[in-house]
Amino acid sequence: MTVKNCLLFWGLILFHGILVQPSLAQQPKLSTQWTKAAMESTAPFPEYPRPQLERKEWMNLNGKWDYIGGKHVASALNPVKPASFNDKTEKILVPYCPESVLSGIERTQEINMWYRRTFEIPTAWKGKQIIMNFDAVDHDATLFVNGENAGSHSGGYSSFHINITKFLKAGTNTIVVAAYDANDGRTPSGKNGPRGDYTFTSGIWQSVWLEPVDEHYIKNIRLLPDLVNNRLEVFVDADATQVRAAAFDETKMVSQVSGRSGTKLYIPIKDPKLWSPDNPFLYDLNITLMDNKGNVTDEVRSYFGMRDIKLGSLNGVIRPLLNNKFVMQVGLLDQGYWPDGILTAPTEEALKYDIAFTKKAGFNLIRKHMKTEPKRFYYWADKLGLLVWQDMPAIWYQHEDTAKVRSAFRKELHAMIDDLYNSPSIITWVPFNENWGAFDVKEITDWLKQLDPSRLVNGNSGFNNNPGYQKAAGDPGNGDFVDTHIYVGPYGASKPDGKRAASLGEFGGVGLFVRGHMWPVENNAYDYEATSDRLTDRYVLLMDQVEQLMRYQGLSIAVYTQTTDVEHEVNGILTYDRAVEKMDIKRVKAVNEAVINAGNELNRK
Repeated sequence: MTVKNCLLFWGLILFHGILVQPSLAQQPKLSTQWTKAAMESTAPFPEYPRPQLERKEWMNLNGKWDYIGGKHVASALNPVKPASFNDKTEKILVPYCPESVLSGIERTQEINMWYRRTFEIPTAWKGKQIIMNFDAVDHDATLFVNGENAGSHSGGYSSFHINITKFLKAGTNTIVVAAYDANDGRTPSGKNGPRGDYTFTSGIWQSVWLEPVDEHYIKNIRLLPDLVNNRLEVFVDADATQVRAAAFDETKMVSQVSGRSGTKLYIPIKDPKLWSPDNPFLYDLNITLMDNKGNVTDEVRSYFGMRDIKLGSLNGVIRPLLNNKFVMQVGLLDQGYWPDGILTAPTEEALKYDIAFTKKAGFNLIRKHMKTEPKRFYYWADKLGLLVWQDMPAIWYQHEDTAKVRSAFRKELHAMIDDLYNSPSIITWVPFNENWGAFDVKEITDWLKQLDPSRLVNGNSGFNNNPGYQKAAGDPGNGDFVDTHIYVGPYGASKPDGKRAASLGEFGGVGLFVRGHMWPVENNAYDYEATSDRLTDRYVLLMDQVEQLMRYQGLSIAVYTQTTDVEHEVNGILTYDRAVEKMDIKRVKAVNEAVINAGNELNRK
């Protein structure tokens, strides 16, 4: 055995005086069609990251950064000064987490992560305030600019921004990001945690970018469609005086309104074109901020969809009504994991692919399971027309240090809703799944209904399932859904209880082995079929049964597990690498549409 092979055999090399695992960045365990392009990219995700609050000027900071990481390096938890880098520092490709092959690091559970890069402010930005945006850093982040502490953030699934203007200098500026993630289950982590099923991930895992603004600028907007009054409610968070908001149908202005920032404004939308999966029409929105003299200080582009979601009685059955009509929700459990990027899709094209495939296969719903996505994911759901149920990533040790752990969960749940509030595709919030990390379920369900009364809330999806290490919270009895998970199912699904609709939040999970396209571990599923034809037959039978439950037992939602295989699970409709459609998708689409159309018929009775 050569020295090189010996080092690889033991999985250790000497770096900065610390023993760490070697990078296997050029040897993906399982590639996707986008892996090569992602690895070769100098600036991944060049698209503007925030489609509902978009400015013309910005700078993408994705790309190669200097990197130091590992359990034994300087603590990255609320540090008072940046770590020291040297010429032999590793390089990491941001925004891929260091556990991923795309990052160029590929080491497990770093805990302490230090990132460094330089940039120069464009001459055209002179005199502007410079905002540094992070779309997601797991879990605690501290930013240093030219050696000075510029700010910090806690929470692995929400975006944040820091004004770095006062720390900048002429010429080259150096930023250092310290990211700390204990991955101990005491912060929201979903499947990415000690009791989760998949690879742990840490650090920067969504885009990092700069933008210039004036002293008075739009910090955030909040959009609420109001179909009862044919108008859009707009709230602009800014410290200037005057706001003008104009809605457009393509190039034609529909209407506009002016008023004060920090107050609710209402744009009339006469005879609105309603957003739905069948017709995902989006209006454009321009928002202009002005000072007391009428000078424009900020302009942003956005969009919105006019839609309404609520519960109602249809033929004596409580069902969810989209724009006052029942739409049978036929969905996929979508976990959003990738063999090359783990929590991060390799490219924009890949991010869009899963959504477009779901639509192509005749589904009208995605249940985004145990994670959030970049805002461009929700843009594509809005644009292509898919309803979204958004899960909150679970904590795992909710009964330990409850004052700290539960407060963190509530804070991050609130931040997630604020972050994603404007997306018309999101119709339901899911704070808890199968009693994982569940606490105060009834109270949190009510709190969410008050926080966002414009959407539905499923307090404990799959309350009939429970991890063996804790007592079940069970059915909270409130919220908008009675929701069970049945594998394989669908029989045994919930029935409406007179005040809540019935949801089959998960079912199916039937596996198919596809050689050459599986993660290199022991693979499993809830049940199996031997061939694609048999798997397709099984799916068609399950959906025929779902239709019976919808027609005669009041079922309104059915979420099949799942979009893709994920690591050890082989129960996806697609393989983990997205290379193989494991069923006959034409037949899948046909039966899905038949079930949805059968639901539409109920509106005419």
